[in-house]
Amino acid sequence: MSDEDGYTGSATLVVDGAEFAADVDLRGYFQPIDGYYHWYGRVAENPKLAEAVGGRKKACEVRIGEHSAEGELSDPDPWGRYRLTGTSTPPFSVPKTLAEVEEATA
Repeated sequence: MSDEDGYTGSATLVVDGAEFAADVDLRGYFQPIDGYYHWYGRVAENPKLAEAVGGRKKACEVRIGEHSAEGELSDPDPWGRYRLTGTSTPPFSVPKTLAEVEEATA
């Protein structure tokens, strides 16, 4: 069993007021040392997003269904996939009760 939560699928990224449909692969975990939930991952290659971000760090909003979170795009890899990171509430569902944890691991 992993201590990480995650999401792989479609998302909407909002950068400087413009919306971009994108595929994301995100993971997250609670860090007891600093008391925050940290989430991170990659955005699949997206030429329109790459043009808007221009290879620089850029604040963004990540929307997945009814969930939304502020994050940061940074350092594209050689395949054009931008790194996406955030702290605190993630843009995907995370189990919050023991029953939800047990259901997720069943």
